[in-house]
Order: sequence, then structure tokens, then C-alpha cells
Amino acid sequence: MKLSPIIVFTYNRPWHTRQTIEALQKNEFAGDSEIFIYSDAPQNEQAVKKVSDVRNYIKTIDHFRKVTIIERDRNLGLANSIIDGVAKIVNEYGRVIVLEDDLVTSPFFLKYMNEALNYYQNYSIIFSITGYNNPSISMRIPKDYKQDIYFNPRNSSWGWATWRDRWNKADWDVKDYQQFTLDKAAQKRFERGGDDLTDMLKAQMERRINSWAIRWTYTHFKNDGLCVYPMLSFVENIGLDGSGIHCGLDSSQKFSNRSLSMNNNIQFSRDIQVNEKIMNEFRKIFQKRVIWRFLKHLNSINKFRQYGDIM
Repeated sequence: MKLSPIIVFTYNRPWHTRQTIEALQKNEFAGDSEIFIYSDAPQNEQAVKKVSDVRNYIKTIDHFRKVTIIERDRNLGLANSIIDGVAKIVNEYGRVIVLEDDLVTSPFFLKYMNEALNYYQNYSIIFSITGYNNPSISMRIPKDYKQDIYFNPRNSSWGWATWRDRWNKADWDVKDYQQFTLDKAAQKRFERGGDDLTDMLKAQMERRINSWAIRWTYTHFKNDGLCVYPMLSFVENIGLDGSGIHCGLDSSQKFSNRSLSMNNNIQFSRDIQVNEKIMNEFRKIFQKRVIWRFLKHLNSINKFRQYGDIM
């Protein structure tokens, strides 16, 4: 099987970074995979020590076929770091698997991601793969749905993958935004993935947030693209504990997967259709009133800042 390179983006959370890497090291195919670890530079004096701790730790990482560390000499911030780093690696290798420093994975995450990338390589409608899905406490799955995966117009930023030709379709400046603001029908179609999406894109364009993820979702929309989701999550986000720049404390456990998928034989489907029953359940999580209620539980809200990474 063709294996894709892995990128991990880190900043100032040494404990979280260690959990992310140690889980990856336990993955099937880890020893045969190449990994690139990006370390963003400190934004301020308060971050210097923890960034240094992260950099000291990542220099000890082994168990992968090859480890490459890229230390930024200035602070780019998460969005710019991801846009730049993914572009470099995906344009060289053709495909990439991407994680941030607060994502713990199942031992079969890499197997699922690589198999999905291989399976859907020539399906141009598939723009990305994710290893994350919402927990059953937040999203009920129809009892008559028996597949291992489903298709969603909204991508997830919590453990994902894509190909060069899809990534290069992104317009990070969203040059047609003004036209989009006048097109109510387009906004309604965009919100098939959640009625928070148009507001999030507006916040991005007004520079109230700095989110690569909402612009990547917009890229899916502009190209009628879909994301492949597993029914059972291969990813747990451990960063909703108040430690992150973009996410505060999730006391509701709304997005928490305590038990990760151990399915090592995912069955993919060539019948690429959006299941509206599943999407109705998915959209309930991303209703604006629900999202705002969730944000009230976060400890460190800075205007709209955290909203951009709840994808």
C-alpha cells in the first residue's frame, strides 16, 4: 500500500504533543511512514519556555521511517503555518495526512487514512478524508445505516488528509466573497454542513478569526467536494481543556470520543451520496444557537477566535 507522509503542527503544549506522538508511534504503518513536524516560533515571551520544551521533545522522536523537523524562526500562527506547511509537503508528495498537537489517534488511524486516500484518489468529488467523527452522545446514527463511512460537505480539521490537486484549488483570499454575500441561495447550499458556516466565513473575512479550516470548507463547497468521515472516530481531541490558543475548556464533552475505533477493515463505498438522515443529525451539532451555547462553556474566548477551529 502506498503510504502518505504525515505532518504534525506543534506550538507550546509539550504534554499534548507527547500524547499525540506516542499514539501515532503505536499505529500500524508508523514505522514505514515519513513524518514532518512543524514547530511554530513563540508569539510572546510567555510562550518561549513551552515552545523550547516542545522543541527539545520532538528532537527525541523516533519509530518512524524518517523524521524531519521544521522550526519556524518567527510566529506564523496556526492558520498560516498549516497553509504553508501542507502546501510544501503535498506538492512534493502528492498527498498528505495532517494532525495538530492535541489529537490522539487509534492504532488503526494511519491504516484507515492511507486506505481511504488510495481508494478515493481518482474520485474528484472527494476533497478530503477525516479520521474524526462526533461521538454518539452528540450525533445519533440512523439504525438502518450499515456502512463504515459517510460523506459530508463539511470537512473536519481534527485529523485529516487530502491530495495535491484538491489542495491547490483553495483560494485562501476568497476573492469571490462579495459575490457570495449577495447570493442567498449559495449561502443556503453552503450551510448544508451547518448553519454556522456563513457566519464563520464572514468572521474570517472581517478578520475576527484566523481560520484555515473555514476557507478549506469553502473550497469544498465551491467545487462540490465532499469529505469522507468514519462512522466511529479514530481521533480524540484532547485539546479542549483550556490549554489551547484556539479552543478553551469543553466541560460538556460535546466533541469527546472516549472510545476510539479499532476497526482495521473499513469498507469504503463507490456509491458517493450524502445521506440526509445523517446530515440532519450532524447539522444539529452545528446550529448557530448550539454553537454559541457551547462557546459560553469555553474558558478563554477572545471574540470569535476559538470558533474558527470547531470544525
